[in-house]
Amino acid sequence: MKLVISDKKTGKAYNKKTEEDVFLNKRVGDEVDLGVVGFAGFKAKITGGSDKQGFPMKLSIEGQSRRKILVKKGIGINMKEKGKIVRKNMRGNTVGKDIVQLNLAITKQGNKPISDFIKPVEAKKKETKESAKERMIKQSLENVGKVELAEEAKNIKGKVRG
Repeated sequence: MKLVISDKKTGKAYNKKTEEDVFLNKRVGDEVDLGVVGFAGFKAKITGGSDKQGFPMKLSIEGQSRRKILVKKGIGINMKEKGKIVRKNMRGNTVGKDIVQLNLAITKQGNKPISDFIKPVEAKKKETKESAKERMIKQSLENVGKVELAEEAKNIKGKVRG
């Protein structure tokens, strides 16, 4: 199960994968202890989730099953027309085996900040791509020893006749 833990103080969300089924039969709105998944001293409230096929959990549907309901606004609904009602598939408010993602909001902080428990994702270095023509011109001019001409050669378009 993938846990998405949001911290309202910092405005950041953290991802944590867990194989434990400690949140089974908990409902949306329940407060849970995060010490069982490695966050000592933290408590969080279950705010929602989604199942294997991506259907969201809805607070007003009892149980674990998926049902088709009529809705006009709410989670998973983007209505462009006013007053329109749509029949949508939604998951119940109880966490079951089919739930893949569980959204949690921190209600009680621990002694350490949550960023100490989860390593932040490092930003990937952006590599600049250069065309084959630019690489060949740069390589040939470096072999000759005139690097200043490499900048001028980039601006040349088409074939150069000598």
